[in-house]
Amino acid sequence: MTTLSIEIRNASSSDSAGIAATHRDSWQGAYAGLIPHLALTRMIAHRGEQWWQRALSSTASVLVAELGDEIVGYATYGRNRTPELPQKGEIYELYLRREYQGIGIGSRLFAAARERLEAAQLKGVVVWALEDNLIAQDFYAGRGGHDIAEGVENLGGAPLKKIAFVWA
Repeated sequence: MTTLSIEIRNASSSDSAGIAATHRDSWQGAYAGLIPHLALTRMIAHRGEQWWQRALSSTASVLVAELGDEIVGYATYGRNRTPELPQKGEIYELYLRREYQGIGIGSRLFAAARERLEAAQLKGVVVWALEDNLIAQDFYAGRGGHDIAEGVENLGGAPLKKIAFVWA
């Protein structure tokens, strides 16, 4: 019997293909029907392996969740991009492949990103989720997030409402 463990670690440039595949799978699952089809297809295509290779070669902060030798999730994080909110840190993205959702990997990835932000002296965290993405909203509320602000994201010509969840 083989036992596989889940490792949460900093991403390296060799992870670009796995992150790109996870991005594609998770975005298709999360946003099909929420973001206009053509816009979603273009957004996914734009963030392929080469895009991730460049991001990982720069100063991007990316964590991966690895099961065996497969990247099954990722999170990106850094400074809060919304100056109106007092939180210093932001988790920009947290995505898992569909078949690995609901078993605790997302919670571990979320906790690791928060720990990295705290270690970087970025107190307080904000995460944005589309209003129609109820799975994301439930996830962040379930981790103690409070929805305190709304915004609009223009994706593919469609204005989509988004909600900010914060932690002290």
